[in-house]
Amino acid sequence: MEKEGQKGKWGIAHIYSSNNNTIIHITDITGAETISRVSGGMVTKRDKDKGAPFPAINAARKAAQDAIAKGITAVHLRIRAPGGHKKKIPGQGAQPAIRALIRAGLKIGNIEDVTPIPHDSTKPGGRRGRRV
Repeated sequence: MEKEGQKGKWGIAHIYSSNNNTIIHITDITGAETISRVSGGMVTKRDKDKGAPFPAINAARKAAQDAIAKGITAVHLRIRAPGGHKKKIPGQGAQPAIRALIRAGLKIGNIEDVTPIPHDSTKPGGRRGRRV
């Protein structure tokens, strides 16, 4: 995977972004060893701000600093939304988090969307159907 001019250790940055929180989890290339895990709730005081762009930037910056300190120089991105029967598009903290990782000095490899998509859906509505 490394070319002659590119030296450095690769990792994977898993970014989970919903309306309520943004979680940045950096692992080694196998995905088994956690290098850094920071969420929006760890960098802000107010619960209502956890999913906002600014805490996502701060969380990504903190995660990138930890990863660089441990020798990671480049990451592949895996972006995830809540998925399933919930929203299929990432929350408002995903893009600012990606930009913060780039600004912190990490190189970006592949960008992949790993949102879980149901192949067989349940019927909408609760136990007693849709209430009008």
